[in-house]
Amino acid sequence: MFELFRAGGPLMWIILICSLVALTIVFERMLTLRKKQVAPANLQKQIVDLVKSKKVTQDKVDAIRKHSPLGAVYAAGLENLPYGVESMREALEESGKQVVHRLGRYLNTLGTIASVTPLIGLLGTVIGMIKVFTAITASGVGDPTVLSAGISEALITTAAGLSVGIPCLMFYRHFRGRINELAVLLEENALILLDTQKS
Repeated sequence: MFELFRAGGPLMWIILICSLVALTIVFERMLTLRKKQVAPANLQKQIVDLVKSKKVTQDKVDAIRKHSPLGAVYAAGLENLPYGVESMREALEESGKQVVHRLGRYLNTLGTIASVTPLIGLLGTVIGMIKVFTAITASGVGDPTVLSAGISEALITTAAGLSVGIPCLMFYRHFRGRINELAVLLEENALILLDTQKS
């Protein structure tokens, strides 16, 4: 395996670093973007009960904010509870935008890796082919072993770049879809808080 890696040339190190960064982001986002992590099921009932019992204090709001991303949205609404429904709606919308933005953290990096690694592989192909033509110029086409190193480097870096880029693109799309679903869920929960205040 190491021989294959070494045969791919110096660009393989860049592809390796990209793959390690991407792997870290994928595992981190998989843990962070779980539904129960973002919007715990029992939190909605707790907030509704708290509002109905009129026992909203700053300490409780601070604790709710630290609880989860949904808690941060609820806390923004609860802080504006004394100022009426419209003020609450604005605070919930603003907080919701910030939370959704935070949920997308590191995804630009993942998307960049998905785009760049195949191009790095392509660059490796170009470098490998340059070596092939340089070898042909120097010694002609009579000895195939002279050409094999350049062709090998060209194919290995292309394969490595695609092997990293394709899964990165799949995970990037998957996480974008997950964030859209979670954004809808946060909005639904925020509307429930507003409805509680209207009734």
